[in-house]
Amino acid sequence: MTGTPTQGIKTVLHPVSDLTKAKAVYTALLGAPPTNDSSYYVGYEASGQQIGLVPRGGGRGMTSPVAFWHVSDIAAKLAEVTAAGATVKEAPHDVGGGRLVATVTDPDGNVLGLIQDR
Repeated sequence: MTGTPTQGIKTVLHPVSDLTKAKAVYTALLGAPPTNDSSYYVGYEASGQQIGLVPRGGGRGMTSPVAFWHVSDIAAKLAEVTAAGATVKEAPHDVGGGRLVATVTDPDGNVLGLIQDR
């Protein structure tokens, strides 16, 4: 079975209930201040990966960190993984700057993220 390749996991998003407290912990862990610091998302660059804090992520169904696989064609990859047995959790949508994200669950309920940058 072949399909469109991924660019690997480059983004991991963590739901947080207290952004201020979480930011202190992740800043200490990563040894650098955030590169994107807003009330709705705090992002860090760490060795080529994006580590993101999502305030109130639990209220939007995020119950644990989600690893996002970067892809060149989110529609094609979504079609491939759903044909293979994944279920769409969150359909592709633009989160700003032309970045499209989607999530699926595998047959065991694990959440997998997909990201396409334009």
